[in-house]
Amino acid sequence: MDQRLHDRLNQIPDKILSSEFLSGKTLGGDLSFWIFDYEPEQELDVREYIEFLEVMLAKKHSHLKVVNINLLKCLVGYLADRNFVDKAIEMQKIKGDEALMKALKGPLHMDKFAPYLTEKHSATEQDIIFITGVGSVWPLLRAHNLLNSLHSLLGHKPVVLFYPGQYNGQAMSLFGRIPSNNYYRAFRLVP
Repeated sequence: MDQRLHDRLNQIPDKILSSEFLSGKTLGGDLSFWIFDYEPEQELDVREYIEFLEVMLAKKHSHLKVVNINLLKCLVGYLADRNFVDKAIEMQKIKGDEALMKALKGPLHMDKFAPYLTEKHSATEQDIIFITGVGSVWPLLRAHNLLNSLHSLLGHKPVVLFYPGQYNGQAMSLFGRIPSNNYYRAFRLVP
């Protein structure tokens, strides 16, 4: 593992366990949305660390309710609940990716998907929410759209989005190559 990534990951527990983080008091009324960005090549190291972090939190801080929402699993579950999976696979085979993307645009609109995600994972009842799998669901879901939609649903619940790309505090770039709309409402978890 890259030493810089190792050092950044090791700063996460102190940050997320601080009373300021959990209460959102130091945010000056801003939302408690955080982004941990990393190089896409480091995805497997980050996944491994998140697994370690979940186990550590469950053992040493069992009073905290923490959920890790993997967007790919959530997206597949969402489509399966609506009986879209087989239809989507068949459409992709017959008509291709563009037709599938167009067909899923309505069902995957954030007005529908974001409430499903929060309800399915009891997000409003959690103390900390991790969101992972951003790279796995692109281009079906865009991180900035999801975060914008979650604002009204989660309020000041601490959310950490693990982002395989770059976030400079104003704009996101998935994989360091795909620019996103400007997004100003999250903080970098660890510089």
